[in-house]
Amino acid sequence: MTEKQNDNQTLKSWFGKWFLNNKTSIVLLNVLLVFVILFVFNKISYLFDPINAFIGAVMPAIVLAGVQYYLMNPLVDLLESKFNINRSITIVGLFIVVVALLIWALVSVIPILQDQIQSIIDNWPAYWSSAEKQINGWLRHPEMSGLKSSLSNFTDSIQSTFLKSANTAISETIIHLSTAFNVIAVVFMTVLTAPFILFYMLKDGRQLKGQTAKFFPVKYRKHVTSLLTDINQSVASYVRGQLTVAFWVGVMFAIGYSVVGQSYALTLAIVAAVLNLVPYFGTFIALIPALMIAMFDSTGMLVKVIIVFMIEQTVESKLISPLVLGSKMEMHPVTTILVLIGGSAVSGLWGVIFAIPVYAIVKIVLQRIFDYYRKTSGLYEEDFAEAAPVESEKIDENMSNTIQKH
Repeated sequence: MTEKQNDNQTLKSWFGKWFLNNKTSIVLLNVLLVFVILFVFNKISYLFDPINAFIGAVMPAIVLAGVQYYLMNPLVDLLESKFNINRSITIVGLFIVVVALLIWALVSVIPILQDQIQSIIDNWPAYWSSAEKQINGWLRHPEMSGLKSSLSNFTDSIQSTFLKSANTAISETIIHLSTAFNVIAVVFMTVLTAPFILFYMLKDGRQLKGQTAKFFPVKYRKHVTSLLTDINQSVASYVRGQLTVAFWVGVMFAIGYSVVGQSYALTLAIVAAVLNLVPYFGTFIALIPALMIAMFDSTGMLVKVIIVFMIEQTVESKLISPLVLGSKMEMHPVTTILVLIGGSAVSGLWGVIFAIPVYAIVKIVLQRIFDYYRKTSGLYEEDFAEAAPVESEKIDENMSNTIQKH
């Protein structure tokens, strides 16, 4: 009996039918293999500690440079394609503008922020006491008696938690001075190295996609290039969109607070702009200190701050966000909230900030893998059969439109 006949008999047996020639079993075996590999890597994770330390050291500079890259690269590409201006000249010009803006901020804006922040810290107990008295005054009505005790316990819990966290942070800072010096060193190195990384990202960033694709087999390079393009476009849209929206949120709050006479308008506006990077929750969190300061001033100021917030939210949700972000991320609000909660549970504040871009990248990769599996597994032939008539109808419609035009 030949070897080919033996192979055929093996495939026709129950073992071949259920394991060797069964796509579901093969998929399950591959999944099991992945989990086995992950288990082994978890047992030898200590071997990767130097790599983790290296990544932790360079990642802040790369992230900072990456954010600036997505902001500057469109202008660099535009000047190169439309006016044939050398990329290096444009990059140097942008760096000069950024340095000038930083110097202006250090001379003009930073001193104002420093004075306002120090004043807020000094007067914060008075603001808290005023807000508490104001809320207690509202709760004196008989209809609110049931809510009074619960809210009082809640505010006491917040205050005790805040004081405990502050004391813990101070004690840990005193005990672990070396850690504080390490943080300062990381910040210094990030500020020092990020401009160099940014320069070469702007100058040679277009070559990165092709160079990365060369590490993969030739037949997969086209798919890898397309995948990297989609990831780059998704992350770029998110970064540019979020920073643009945050900027205009800060501008609107600064103007609104200044018009109504709110104290610390600039500081509160910048806080709102920064916290707006956290979708759905950031602006509402930034509203809390503004409301407490307004309560200390007067009830009329509280009403004015609420009106400013309502106007800002209307303009942002109806005009700025649809115009800037649109539906590029294609994320349902429930999905966004769940991703933010999960990111917060995994990595705290950094998890909240990076949860959505990481989710977008993972979604694109998994979608590509699933599309490839659909085409090669043969388990979704009905979907392709249903899609074929639709595609043919589109082709016929395009042809008819072309004929009508001619």
